[in-house]
Amino acid sequence: MSTAPTPVLSVSPVVLPTPDRAVDLRVRVSAPLAGSELPIILLSHGQGPSNHLSSLNGYAPLVDFWAANGFAVIQPTHLSSSTLNLDSDDPEAPLYYRSRAEDMTRVLDRLDEIEAAVPGLRGRLDRSKVAVAGHSMGGHTASLLLGARYTDPHDGTEVNLAESRVSAGVLLAAPGRGGDAVTGFVAENYPIFLSTDFSAMTTPALVVAGDKDTSTHLTVRGPEWHTDPYFLSPGRKTLLTLFDAEHGLGGISGYDVAETTDENPARVAAVQRLTAAYLRSEFYPGDPAWKEACDALTAPSDPLGRVEAK
Repeated sequence: MSTAPTPVLSVSPVVLPTPDRAVDLRVRVSAPLAGSELPIILLSHGQGPSNHLSSLNGYAPLVDFWAANGFAVIQPTHLSSSTLNLDSDDPEAPLYYRSRAEDMTRVLDRLDEIEAAVPGLRGRLDRSKVAVAGHSMGGHTASLLLGARYTDPHDGTEVNLAESRVSAGVLLAAPGRGGDAVTGFVAENYPIFLSTDFSAMTTPALVVAGDKDTSTHLTVRGPEWHTDPYFLSPGRKTLLTLFDAEHGLGGISGYDVAETTDENPARVAAVQRLTAAYLRSEFYPGDPAWKEACDALTAPSDPLGRVEAK
């Protein structure tokens, strides 16, 4: 991991004309000023009560760190963003769950345009190394690209949005399984979550969950619900459980945001280090950053969490 400050270039909005979408797709691109063969992280924002964190303007604590440590981060503004405030009769409104995943596929389809729009980026992306990350509702979006499926509540068909170009994922406080695990409010208003199925989510992923993230508006199972993507999916998975962490995981959605109920800079720093190190270990087998980050997390004096793998 880098210890000295690394200059980062961040450009937004990069506008991708999208005639078949309610509005054109806008993304932010952040990358180190120097370096080549940069792995790509697609970052899906959550929802939340803030006006602008649910857009390409959110998650600066993660984006800045990832870019400073050698990743190119691409953040779309999904149709569910409060910045758009779409008055739509679209059957997927207000969460636009399928559209969110399709946004990420569009980004991968149009990397040439993105490179051309960002000064100094052309030819510097390693398109063989693509990860997807997401927080909360963004974690659901990321899980779909990793292979999770759901049943369309409107026509009863199983929806498979797995993206073969994505080879690793990071799920941050992501939703768990459906069925009797969700609240009555969710079942009535967001039936998409009733059918979440992780049995085909085979792509390697790091699942990050807070042991105090009760999410009582979504689930009756308490914090364990957010570990479902780890326990209910096949293949290589890693679970990072953060002690005393709530849904904001210490404040990852933005700097000093009021909606963070568990503000903790050390916890955010741990999420930064562990997520970057995990992706480096997936893209560059043998990289020492993952072991170093795990050792720091579990220091005997004041452990911030625990890591397990399968």
